[in-house]
Amino acid sequence: MPAIAVIDFETTGMSPAQGARATEIAAVLVEDGEVVGRFQSLMNSGAWVPPFIEQLTGISNAMLRNAPPARAVMHELMNFTRGCPLVAHNAAFDRGFWAAEVALAGCAPDPAHDFACTLLLSRRLYPQAPNHRLGTLAALHRLPDHGRAHRALADALTTAHLLLRLQADVGERYAALLAGRAVDHGLLCTLQRAPRRQLDRCLQQACSGARASRGREAGPAA
Repeated sequence: MPAIAVIDFETTGMSPAQGARATEIAAVLVEDGEVVGRFQSLMNSGAWVPPFIEQLTGISNAMLRNAPPARAVMHELMNFTRGCPLVAHNAAFDRGFWAAEVALAGCAPDPAHDFACTLLLSRRLYPQAPNHRLGTLAALHRLPDHGRAHRALADALTTAHLLLRLQADVGERYAALLAGRAVDHGLLCTLQRAPRRQLDRCLQQACSGARASRGREAGPAA
């Protein structure tokens, strides 16, 4: 399986559509069950950080004045994640900022950059959780502590370990249906759209389709 890039943004607000900008980005590469690379940077877009956001994240306007330009950070990040599918916790939030910052930086979109969401997946696999916030799930599964929440690298590392736990749990719970198929990014994207009560059927269809596709590619026996 190719490496997966787990990302997290810190921002000045909730949505680029409301004028918010990214203040920090982190990406963690996961491959063969391990974290194999990491990228983190503050990013100066010229946007103002409101006091309540500074209190939440610890990222101040003074810190951003000396940070590298957002455009340069995004170009470096696109190189770091080239060819990797993406994962985020509450990916709808990060996807919006990813698209906005990529466009503002003038970067060419990478077709590999499709998002899977650990929030959506955890809702389907862990209905017993009191809620599906990242911190709650980290405590529930006793994931490694990576430091202050609401800083991009700490949250990306926690999300990466949650991703590994999700992949392991899917592989264990549905071993008979998977029949050796890896719990890859494509399968996670399929599962996150499935109704919780139909995960078995969804996996069966996905695995049957994959086996049929491999059969067609192999062609008829000589």
